[in-house]
Amino acid sequence: MTIHDLPVATKQTFSVVGKSVKRSDTLEKVTGTAVYAGDIILPGMLHGKIKRCEIAHARIKSIDTSKALALKGVKAVLTHENVPRVLHYGSPHPRSSSVTKDQYILDDRVRYWGEGVAAVAAVTEEIAEEALGLIEVEYEPLPAVFTVEDALKPDALAIHDNGLDKNNVLPPVIVERGDIDQGFAEADLIVEGEYDLGRPTAAYMEPNICVTQWDGNGKLTIWSSTQTAFMVRGALAEVLGIPLNKVRVVVDHMGGGFGAKQDLFQHEFLSALLARETARPVRMEFTRKETFFGGRSRHPGKIWLKQGFTKDGRITARQARVVFNSGAYGSHSPGVTNVGTAAMTSLYRCDNIHLEGRAIYTNTPIAGAFRGYGVVQTYFAIDLQVDEAAEKLGFDPAEFKLKNAVREGDIAPSNHPIVGHGLEDCIRRGMAESDWYTVRKAPKGDGVKRRGWGIGCEMHGSSAYPGIKEQGNAIVKMNEDGTVTLLTGTAGLGTGAHTALSQIVAEELGVPFEDIAVVQGDTDVVPWDIGAFASHTTYMGGRAAQIAAADVRRQVLAHAAPMLEAAPEDLTIVDGVIMRTDGSNRSIPLSEAVAPQRGMPAIQLVGVGTYTPTKSYSFGAHFVEVEVDTETGEVAVLQVIPVHEIGKVIHPVAAAGQIEGGIQQGIGHTLSEDYVIDLTNGRSLNPSFVDYKMPLSMDMPPIRTIILETAPDPGGPWGAKGVGEDPIIAIGPAIANAIHDAVGVRFRHYPITPENVLDALRAKSKEA
Repeated sequence: MTIHDLPVATKQTFSVVGKSVKRSDTLEKVTGTAVYAGDIILPGMLHGKIKRCEIAHARIKSIDTSKALALKGVKAVLTHENVPRVLHYGSPHPRSSSVTKDQYILDDRVRYWGEGVAAVAAVTEEIAEEALGLIEVEYEPLPAVFTVEDALKPDALAIHDNGLDKNNVLPPVIVERGDIDQGFAEADLIVEGEYDLGRPTAAYMEPNICVTQWDGNGKLTIWSSTQTAFMVRGALAEVLGIPLNKVRVVVDHMGGGFGAKQDLFQHEFLSALLARETARPVRMEFTRKETFFGGRSRHPGKIWLKQGFTKDGRITARQARVVFNSGAYGSHSPGVTNVGTAAMTSLYRCDNIHLEGRAIYTNTPIAGAFRGYGVVQTYFAIDLQVDEAAEKLGFDPAEFKLKNAVREGDIAPSNHPIVGHGLEDCIRRGMAESDWYTVRKAPKGDGVKRRGWGIGCEMHGSSAYPGIKEQGNAIVKMNEDGTVTLLTGTAGLGTGAHTALSQIVAEELGVPFEDIAVVQGDTDVVPWDIGAFASHTTYMGGRAAQIAAADVRRQVLAHAAPMLEAAPEDLTIVDGVIMRTDGSNRSIPLSEAVAPQRGMPAIQLVGVGTYTPTKSYSFGAHFVEVEVDTETGEVAVLQVIPVHEIGKVIHPVAAAGQIEGGIQQGIGHTLSEDYVIDLTNGRSLNPSFVDYKMPLSMDMPPIRTIILETAPDPGGPWGAKGVGEDPIIAIGPAIANAIHDAVGVRFRHYPITPENVLDALRAKSKEA
C-alpha cells in the first residue's frame, strides 16, 4: 500500500504529473517484443568467449594459442600480445580528478582470480568454449593480498605502480570541519566502534552482454547492456584510436543494472576487436558466474568511527577512518571514497568533524558502483552508533535522531546548503504510523522468538557529489500532427523512468500523455547524457526534458498567436488544444495549428534542454519490526514502514516500486548476501544464484510505503527529486537496530547471519 501526501502549500493542479499512468514500455515487455542487447541477431554473427585465469596474482610468461586457432570453427584469438596497449579508466566517466587509469584490455599480468587473459571468436558458443580449453598459459606466481590489512603491510607487493604509497588507489580523502579536539573535550559521552562491511553484488537479471559490428566505412556499432552509453562510446574511441563519430552505442531495454553496469568491461573491448579482426559481427555474453567475478560488487571495507555526545543529546564531534577494498582495479573507488567519506559530515548534525577515507587495491574481484554509492556503508556505521549513543544517554532512538537530524541551511556533503529538511518530517510521520512509543514498550516475547523495532535514516543526493559537475540534456520535437517525440540519452533500466520523462513533457506542453513518444539509447541520435545512475534520471534528465518542452511550448504559442488574434502570453495549451485565457472561448486544436497549411509546409518545432544541477537531497526514515529465533539465529523482517520525502512525485506507483525494490535488496545485503572470496587463494566461493543467498518473494515482509512531498527541490521538475538509491540506505541500520531491540545484542557488520546471531547470544549468555 502506498500513502501519497501532498501538502496544501505546494498543491497544484496537474493533468499528468502525479498520476500513475500506464508505463509506456508495458506492452513491449509483457508481450516479449522488447529488444534487449541479447536479442540482437546479425547475419554471420560469431560468438566470443573469454579465457579467465585461475590464479589471483601472476605474470604471464607465455600464451600458446596455436591449438585453439587450429580448431575448426575458430576465427580469431586475442591475447595481450595482439590488442592495443592503451591504459584506460575502468569507470568510463571520471568522477573526480583523482581517478586513475589502471586498466588495459588484456595485460601481461593478472591481478585477481577470474581476470580475462585471452578471447576467442568462433562460429558457435560451444566451439568457442572448447577453444578456451586449448589455450595454454604459463604463469609466474606473485604474492597476493586479499584484505586491506595485508595490502597495507610494508612488505606487501604493489599491485599497481601508480606512484602512491603501498596499495592506495588514490591519495587519502580528508574532510574537516570545526575543531575536532574541542568537540571531544565538550563531550560527556564518547562512543567508538569498528564496522565491517560485506561484499554484496548487484545480481541483476540480465547478464553483461554486447554485440558488435563494423561497417565498410570503419564505423563500429555496439549493442550493449550499459548504463553509460556515451561514456562507453568515449572509452572505446580512445582505446581503439578512432574518432567519436566512428562509434555508435545502442541501448534499448536493459534487464537491471543498479549502478554496476556503469563500467566499461573487458568483453566490450574484446568483442569490438574480434569483430574487426574477423570482419564479422561478434556476440559476447557473460555466464552467471562471470557476472560475479567479471562484474562489479559493492565495496567491502572497514570503518572506525568515534563520536562525542553531551548529556542533553547533542553530537559534539565525529571522527572516522574509512577504508574501502577496491579489488584489483580502481573502477569507481575514487568516487565511492569521496562520496562515502563526505557523506559522514551529514545526516545527523555535528560541527566538529575529521574524516579520512581510503581505497586500497587487493587481489580480489573489482568493486564498482552499486545502488547507494558509498553511502550505504558509511551511514550504516553512523546510524548504528547514534542508536547506541541514544541508549547510553537514556534517549528514545527516534527522538534522539529527530533531535539531531539535519535541517534546511545545514551544509550538505556536496558543500551546498540543504534546500528543504525532509528528514524531520520522515521521522515524525514514521513514529506516528508505527505507533512508535507503544511498539517499543510492547513485550519482546519470553519464548524462543523475540520481537523488536528499529529505526534507520538516510539522505542521498541526486547529482550532488562533491566537486563534480553533471549534466542532463534532452531534445523535444513536435510533429506536424501535434504529437511529440522526446529524445533522451538516459538508459532504460527497467525503472519506468522514460514514462516519468514523458509525463513531464506532456505536462509542460499541455498535451495528452499518449501523444509522447520516446527515442532513447542511440548515441548517433539522442543528445549526450552522462548516464542512468545516481538517482538523477527524473531529477536531472526530467528537468532537461521540461526545459526542452517549455522551449517548444513557447514556439507553438508564438506560431498560434496570429491564428487566435492574441499575444502568445495570453494563450495556453490544455489537453492538446490551444486556447485564449481572456475568457473569449476562442481555441484551435494543436494538431491543426502546427499542421501544414495550403501552400505552406509544416513548421519546424524543436526544443533543446540542458540542465546542470548543483544540489538536491532526498530523505528517508525506515521503521522495521523483526523477529529473532534465538534457537536458530534466523532473523525475519515482519514489517517495514518506509517514509520517504522526494519532492514532487511524478509517478507514484513507480516511485513506490523503487522504494520497495531497494528494501528487498537492503534486506538481502543486511541478512544474507555476501560475495565470498577464499582468503587463501582469491577464488570466488559462491558465484551463482544457488550459493549467493538473495531473499525471495516469499521472504518479503509487508511494506507500507509513505511518500511525502514536503521539501520540493526548486531545481527539479515541479520540485521532483531522486528516489532510486534512497531505500537501500536506511533499511540496513533499521534492521540491525531492531535486532538489538529484540535480543539486546548489537552488530557492527553486515550481513548479520544466523551463525552471527547465535554466537552473539552465546557470548551474551556467558557474560550474564
